[in-house]
Amino acid sequence: MEGSSEFHSGRVRGFGRKSGRVLGAAVAVLALLCANSALAQQPDLGRAEQLVREGKYQDAYDLLAPFEDARKGDADFNYLLGRAALGTKRPEKALALFERSLAARPDTVAAHLALGRTYFALGRYAEAKIEFETVLRVEDLPPDLLTQVEIYDQLARQSLDEGRRLTSFGYAETGIGGYRVNSTRGTDAFGGGDRNDSFFNARVGGGLNYALDNGYALDANLDYRFRSFDNDDIRNDSDWRWRAAGSRAFGENNLAAGFRGRVSYRGGGQYRNDYSIFTNYRYRYDEDNQFTVGAEVQRRRYPDGPLRERSRTTATASAGWVRSLFDGRGSFSLTGHGGYNYATSRPDGDSAIYGATANLDYTFTSRLAGFMFAWWERDAFNADAIHFHPDSLDEGVVLRRKDNLYEFGAGLVWEFARGWTFRPEILYIRDESNSVGFNYSSTEYWLNVRKGF
Repeated sequence: MEGSSEFHSGRVRGFGRKSGRVLGAAVAVLALLCANSALAQQPDLGRAEQLVREGKYQDAYDLLAPFEDARKGDADFNYLLGRAALGTKRPEKALALFERSLAARPDTVAAHLALGRTYFALGRYAEAKIEFETVLRVEDLPPDLLTQVEIYDQLARQSLDEGRRLTSFGYAETGIGGYRVNSTRGTDAFGGGDRNDSFFNARVGGGLNYALDNGYALDANLDYRFRSFDNDDIRNDSDWRWRAAGSRAFGENNLAAGFRGRVSYRGGGQYRNDYSIFTNYRYRYDEDNQFTVGAEVQRRRYPDGPLRERSRTTATASAGWVRSLFDGRGSFSLTGHGGYNYATSRPDGDSAIYGATANLDYTFTSRLAGFMFAWWERDAFNADAIHFHPDSLDEGVVLRRKDNLYEFGAGLVWEFARGWTFRPEILYIRDESNSVGFNYSSTEYWLNVRKGF
C-alpha cells in the first residue's frame, strides 16, 4: 500500500506538470491571436498610399474610411483619406481631413497643396490662392483671380498626382488694341494730345518651380511682351522680364528672396535695364486673410542716349493685405509702399516715393471672371530746378517738382474652351505734376486671346 501510495502521488505530480505546459501554450497562442487581431485592425497606409498614387481613389477610400474615428490625430492617415475623398468628388469631406492633417503636422507641403486644390474644387478661389501661396511662388500671372488659381492648381496637380518635383506652366497671348494720348497741359504743349493709334500685341512666357526637401523650393519665370503700332511714327514696345528666387515654407508662412530684372526697348535704338534684389514674407492668418511684407533694391539704368540722366537706384518697402470675399468667389487686396530714389543724375535730384495699390476680383462662374485695380504713387523731388509751372504761360519758374501718378484698369476673362480665354481690358494712366512737361494722360484697351499650357 505504501508503494502504491507513492506511485499514485508521482502520477499526480506528473499530470500537474503536463497540464501546466499545456495551459502555458494555450495562453501563448491566445496572446498571439489577440496581437494578430489588433494588427488586423490597423489601416494599411502603405497600400492606401499606393492606391492614391495609382489614382484608385475609391479603393483607397474604402480601405481607410472604417478607421477614421480611431485615427483622427494621425497626420498621414488624414492626408491619405483626404486625397481619396477629393479624388472621389467629396471635397467637403476632404477639407476637414486636410485641416486635421495640417493641425497635426503644419509643415507638410503636400497637405497645403491638397487643401488648396480642395478650396479650388469647392469654388472658393480666393481661399485657394491664399493656401497655395503658403508653399508656391509664381510671378507674371494674369491680373484675374480665376486664372491665377487655375495655374496654381495645375502646379499642385503635377506635384501630387504626377509626383513631380519640377512643376511648370506656360502661356501665349495675342490680340489687337488701341492707344489714345489724352489732352493735358503737358501733352498739348508738346503736340501729343488727342492722338489715336491701333496696335498688335503678343506675349509668351512661363515659370518653373522645383521642390526641395523640408519646405525649400526654387522658382524661375520668363516673360516676353511685344507691341507694334500701325503708325510708323510711334515706337514699338519690347519687354523681357525674368525672375529667379528661393523660398522656404513653414506652417502658415513663406519666406522668399531672389533676383529679378527687365530689359525694355524704348525706341530709337534706346534700351532701359532694370535689375533688383528682393525679399518677401507671406503669412496666412486664416483661410480668409493673408498679410505680406517685402523689401527691394532696384537699379534702373539707361545705358546711353538722351534718357541716361534718368538712371537711378530705388529702395522700397511694402506691406499688403488680401481678404477673401463672397464665400471665396472674390477677393480684395490693398498694398502700401514707400521708398527713395537716389544715385541719379536727374536735374530734379533724388526723390521720396510712397503710394498704394488696390485690387478687386470677382468670379461670376467657373468660366467668367472680372477684375479692377487702382494704383497711385507720389514722387517728391529734393532739388530746385527751372520748369514751366502749370499755372504760368511760357514762363520759367524755379520749383521743386512733385508728381502724382495714377493708373486705373479693369477687365473680363471668359474661358470659351479648355485652356483658352478671351480677355477684353482697359487701362487709364494719368500723371499730374507741378511741372508742365510731366503732365500726361493715356487710355489703352485691348482684346486678347490667351492659351495656357
